[in-house]
Amino acid sequence: MGFHPPEAGELTIGGFDEALGIRTGARAMVILPQLGNSQAMRSPEAKLAEAVGLTRAIALNVVHSEVVKLRSAQVSRLLGTGQIERLAGMAAAMDVEVVVIDGPVTPVQQRNLEKMLKAKVIDRTGLILEIFGERASTAEGTLQVELAHLQYQASRLVRSWTHLERQRGGFGFLGGPGESQIETDRRLIRDRIARLRKELEEVRRTRRLHRRNRQKAPWPVVALVGYTNAGKSTLFNRLTGAEVRAEDLLFATLDPTMRAIRLPGHDKVVLSDTVGFVSDLPTQLVAAFRATLEEVLEADLIVHVRDISHPDSDAQAQDVIDVLTSLGLAPGQRETPMLTVFNKIDALDAEQRELVLAEAGNDAIPVSALTGEGIDRLQAAMDLALRAGARVHRIMLPLHDGRRIAWLHSHGEVVGQASDDASMTIDVRLSDKDKARFDALA
Repeated sequence: MGFHPPEAGELTIGGFDEALGIRTGARAMVILPQLGNSQAMRSPEAKLAEAVGLTRAIALNVVHSEVVKLRSAQVSRLLGTGQIERLAGMAAAMDVEVVVIDGPVTPVQQRNLEKMLKAKVIDRTGLILEIFGERASTAEGTLQVELAHLQYQASRLVRSWTHLERQRGGFGFLGGPGESQIETDRRLIRDRIARLRKELEEVRRTRRLHRRNRQKAPWPVVALVGYTNAGKSTLFNRLTGAEVRAEDLLFATLDPTMRAIRLPGHDKVVLSDTVGFVSDLPTQLVAAFRATLEEVLEADLIVHVRDISHPDSDAQAQDVIDVLTSLGLAPGQRETPMLTVFNKIDALDAEQRELVLAEAGNDAIPVSALTGEGIDRLQAAMDLALRAGARVHRIMLPLHDGRRIAWLHSHGEVVGQASDDASMTIDVRLSDKDKARFDALA
């Protein structure tokens, strides 16, 4: 098929080039450049498999994938001339329309690779931005993704791939908009970024108001976190009986979802399903989605869900801890308790299962969100963790204050009580946060 990278001045922002013909199901090639001295935690094969999964998540048809070893990255084209010629031949033979480079690609490298491979080239950042553009559904999520895209696009102004927006419903991040004049481009992007920031601040102000209202509500919040595709949404559905999108698909959930659940010692707990984490998350998205992760910042308990059947489960867990550390939420940084869940034990064979159960010990809870195995133990552990650090408080209430008396019985452990004609004295064990919630009921 013919491919002609756009030249400066061809199109205006929002332009559409019918001749390019990239569509849902377009044939794609995924390349993982690996420097010879790389000491990454993950195996190249696992990293490549993840890149293929990310590519398929935006409905591209991956017809070839490989690890390309590099002695050093070429400044102008990333790959060596011989490697590019070989890949160009394969791309032509397979009618490849998109080449995904699982790593950073500079604007100069991208443009040169497109000319030599005669296919659209996107890097890992562009790929993840495209996924987020398709998945975001709330007003805030949409604004955050557009802001992240524009910040990324500012250095890649001359592109014309917005036809993907029309065909796949996303933002068309596989290259983004082109423009006839670079200075006009910069001005339009700068103005749009300024408007988006104002809109986002308004949305965040509303979120802060809602969060303050939730803090006044007498219910603790539990946030599920974990690497993308770890099974958080399946676990969320198992615990809540909800039907949140849960697929074997990277980034199936982007916007936080909240539901009320019951735990053994709690009448009501709010459970939040959050965006999945991923290695090498674009810096633009770390900043843009910080507000989305505010549900985690305000949680009473964090539940770290791991796909224990994945060969890179340990590396994925470290990626999650790294992001939590950047938010000030890693163990030791904050008093918020954290539970670790070893999910997908149903996917293990007998020998693997024995090893995982031994590794879990008392530090992690093995479960299968799919079958329900281990869920009772998890619920009990969540209840216990929410009560961690609880102290006994002596509280005196009028006998007619049935609402607050009932609240203490349902949210705390009543260890003693006495009453006279007008009042009741209750000795109840409460966490500091539950005590603050009780005080807010007054």
